Amino acid sequence: MAVIEFDPSEPIEFGDFAKVDIRVGTIVRAEPYPEARKPAIKVWVDFGPEIGERKTSAQLTRHYTPESLPGRQVAAVINFPPKQIGKFMSEILVLGFPDAEGEVVLVAPDQSIPNGGRLY
Repeated sequence: MAVIEFDPSEPIEFGDFAKVDIRVGTIVRAEPYPEARKPAIKVWVDFGPEIGERKTSAQLTRHYTPESLPGRQVAAVINFPPKQIGKFMSEILVLGFPDAEGEVVLVAPDQSIPNGGRLY
């Protein structure tokens, strides 16, 4: 997973933060993605009736299996442009933090939230 370098002492305006549309959704389907250059899982997330279902591939194989993901709520950026990842079109960026070895641990609410809720 690529680490993005930034200067944490450089402030941003609230408007900068507000441009990033982070929503909660429920994973409805997950499949292995063996064609990916790095081990990954294809994930489909339901963001509710207003936004619908969107898909992505994510390097989650250290802590998750395709069978363990459906039903799990996750946070994702939904307003990046689609990105081709191999033969798969990614429409969202599922969010996570690196563990001690740099492997992804998903960001999720600690209570059930209606799909499509926006982070604020």
